[in-house]
Amino acid sequence: MDHEFWMRRALEIAASAGGDVPVGAVVVREEKAIATACNRREAEGAPFAHAELLAMQEAAKRLGVRRLSGCTLYVTLEPCPMCAGALVMAGIDRVVFGAFDSAYGCCGSLYALPMDERFPNRPEVIGGVLEDEARALLLRFFKARRR
Repeated sequence: MDHEFWMRRALEIAASAGGDVPVGAVVVREEKAIATACNRREAEGAPFAHAELLAMQEAAKRLGVRRLSGCTLYVTLEPCPMCAGALVMAGIDRVVFGAFDSAYGCCGSLYALPMDERFPNRPEVIGGVLEDEARALLLRFFKARRR
């Protein structure tokens, strides 16, 4: 799989987040995008409207399945505890993320939830793909917000 190609797509989606923190996600299966989403927490006034959750929910709906085996999730920011747990519960095969998150990241930074050997499903985790671009997008957003 071309991780940089799909991460660029996730970055494009993140850039469309409007007033939300610019995080974008793409669920890919058999080299095809099944679902995409950006953060919608502010837009929807919904604390659970993270890009990863929205994309996985849409992918499951489109595929007509509960488990996302055979799928890879690309997301521009390391998943938080809630999203990392959802990855495990959804049975996704792989998560590829851009920027590491030292505040909330649970795919290697603060905790490695998907890699915990006590879970029966442990998705492969690949971090730091186009990390500089992903981090720059977030830094621009927060810099503009502080003004």
